[in-house]
Order: sequence, then C-alpha cells, then structure tokens
Amino acid sequence: MFVTQKTILVTGGAGFIGSHLCERLVGEGHHVISLDNYFTGSRDNHVAGVEYREGHTKNIAQLVPEAVDLIYHLGEYSRVEISLTEPSVVWDLNVAGTFGVLEFWRAQNKNPQRTCKLVYAGSSTKFADGGLGRDQSPYAFTKATNSEMVRNYHEWYHLPYAITYFYNVYGPGERAGSYGTVVEIFRQKALRGEPLGVNAPGTQRRIFTHVDDIIDGLLLVGEKGDGDEFGLGSNESYSILELAQLFGGVVEMRPEMPGNRMNAALDTTKSRAIGWQATHTLVAYITEARA
Repeated sequence: MFVTQKTILVTGGAGFIGSHLCERLVGEGHHVISLDNYFTGSRDNHVAGVEYREGHTKNIAQLVPEAVDLIYHLGEYSRVEISLTEPSVVWDLNVAGTFGVLEFWRAQNKNPQRTCKLVYAGSSTKFADGGLGRDQSPYAFTKATNSEMVRNYHEWYHLPYAITYFYNVYGPGERAGSYGTVVEIFRQKALRGEPLGVNAPGTQRRIFTHVDDIIDGLLLVGEKGDGDEFGLGSNESYSILELAQLFGGVVEMRPEMPGNRMNAALDTTKSRAIGWQATHTLVAYITEARA
C-alpha cells in the first residue's frame, strides 16, 4: 500500500493486533521494528522478518535509537473491567509509557529534512454511553486522555498524526483469560462445552470487528489519514447475550460488573472517505469457528 519502503515502528508488535499488522507491513517490504514488553504479547506471535526489541515504551528512545518514518502506537494496557483492579499498572503503561512515545515522536521530527508520523490506537470506550464511557474505568480514562495528548502534541509541535478507534477486535490469534477478548473466551468455552458467562444485564451492546478489517484500516490511515476520528468498526452490533447465543450452549448470567458500558457510538465517515470498509461478519467467523 505504501509506495516506498519505510522504517516502521510498531509498539505492541507481539500482541494480537500488532502481530497481524507487522505481518502485513513486512509483506509489503518495509523494515519493521516491534517494541513490546510482553505484558500481554507473546513470542509465539513473532513474524519472520520483523526486528523484535523487548522493553517498556517509556524507554523507547534508548531501545529504538534509529530514525523511523512511521510509528503505530498499539502497545498499551487494553482491558476495561480488570483495569479497575490495577490502576497503577494502567497508569504505568498508558500514561508513563505513552508519554515516552510522544516525546520519541517529537524528537524524531526535529530534523527538518524528514518527518515521522504517529498513528495512535485510541479506544472506542471514549464514545460509549453518550461520552460518559471515558470515565468509567482507568483504562477508558487514560485512553481518552492520551488521544487528547496526541492532538495537543500535534498542535504544540506541528507533528503529523492520525488517531484510530477500534471496536472489539476478533479473529485468529486472539487470547482468552483475564486479558482476553470476549469472542475468544466464548469460543474456547464453547469448544469445551462449558457455560458462557454473561455479566448482567446482558443487553450491553458491542460492535465486533475482524482483525483483517482493522489492519486494512491501519494501513490506509498510515498512508492517507490525517487527524482524529478514524473509526474502524463493523456495521453490525450485538448484545453480549446475543453473542453468547450465537455460540450456542448454556448461558450463565453473572452479576453486573463496574465499568461495563451499555452502548458504543460508531462513526466511520473519515475512514470510509479514504477507502476503508469492513468486509467480514461476526456470524461467518463464529460459524467457521464452530465447524
């Protein structure tokens, strides 16, 4: 998609979305550097041809001393409910870590002969429940604040950037467990014949988006995107109860959890304007997963 070879840094490159992005970028002939602290990333996700470096994003300047053309900043804490139990971890990864990335981005642009663009992966929780979702958990709060900091760095220092917003990404390579995604948690439980736990009331709606659609969007935004509000989400939404029912089996209702937003707003206007659209459906993925 990019015309010339670039040196591209992907923070969180050993994670679920980051590894898919690295694979596509290497396939297009770019020099790709992954920086990951392996908090949720895995060496099982390593892609041939990617240069992997281990460390915290707050130390990015020491870990990545070379010049880069484009930064995809995906390497942050990324779960809602569990973030309420460990705010210090969220602060370390999403505040201290992202400040390091922003300063690295600023330093990269001090040479007037070259530019380095930042693509920041914001969180759709910022738009949930009429905008109240941004304050419902440490995760949501730090992600919303970081998106504003990215815009401010652009205004203060005239730096090129774009901000994307993912909507509940699913697909090959997801993880389950405490930091897992609900689609993969349900998929694995369904395969084992275990009940699917749904937090009350079950009517909370989510937009689920296939990882391949997300990567298509990230590549387009990296090439053409300018500014904020590049929403990357499917046209369909499902309640968590409806999601469980798609997998079949026994549904087990559980108590309501704090930080559990009820809805999400989606605006893909700017993403569609640069040629993006979602092409995968959740039903097709679940049907294939159950086959």
